[in-house]
Amino acid sequence: MGNWRVGNVKIHRVIESEAVWDGTMLLPNATAENVRKERDWLSPFSSEDGRIKLTIQALIIESQGKRILVDSCIGNDKVRSNPEWNKLKLPFLQDLEKAGSPREKIDRVVCTHLHIDHVGWNTMLKNDKWVPTFPNAKYLIGGTEWDFFSRAEDPFLKDPVDDSVRPVMAEGMSELVDDKHKITDEVWLESTPGHTPGHFAVRISSAGQDAVITGDLMHHPIQCRYPEWDDAFDVDGPQAKRTRRAFCERYADGRTLVIGTHFATPTSGKIVKYADSFRFVPA
Repeated sequence: MGNWRVGNVKIHRVIESEAVWDGTMLLPNATAENVRKERDWLSPFSSEDGRIKLTIQALIIESQGKRILVDSCIGNDKVRSNPEWNKLKLPFLQDLEKAGSPREKIDRVVCTHLHIDHVGWNTMLKNDKWVPTFPNAKYLIGGTEWDFFSRAEDPFLKDPVDDSVRPVMAEGMSELVDDKHKITDEVWLESTPGHTPGHFAVRISSAGQDAVITGDLMHHPIQCRYPEWDDAFDVDGPQAKRTRRAFCERYADGRTLVIGTHFATPTSGKIVKYADSFRFVPA
């Protein structure tokens, strides 16, 4: 579990952490009562008492000789206001190596967006200085995303950019890209704005098979059922809701594997139509 094949493309995940959350911290409508109502299909992603399960993980794509890391989690040693994320000491790099993707072998790092839990391992602390974690990689950052985050003054937005994005850019290891960017012939970026202004999903298509990595256009499968629910961390709520519904409509096609960046184990599945909305079926 946690390894996928899409045509000639290999995908595997490396988990930084997995936990059960009070859903209302993220989705105000995800009360215990509302979550329990969906337990008949949502059980792998929720607890019996109506809380939601979430994972912080990186997805590694192997395509046409390139090894691509999608989103780099929270990272170690970072000073964060959330005490559960502050100055972590987790074995992520060792886990990456055990999974066959040591940091030296990463060719591209894709930042679906620049939030705190998606850029952390871009850098690591060495001799009291933040240095790029992946020495042979080009870091792909959305131009629209950078325009927004580089001007941010809110510490929640600014601090991760300062310690996890600017050091990479200072080393000349980044590239500002748009939604027309192709990483390989089998892997490209797809514009999914709303959660942040320049948010990307990552599309994979190979040998007649298709997949998509969500990023944070949705955090949890319950948002397939309720794409119009508020998400506390969406920068532009109305746009994010339109993006979620359009995403579900586009990929409720019965054949596209959907890999949720924050979806707990089993992480992948298919979006299916249900009444006037959708459900997520693990696959």
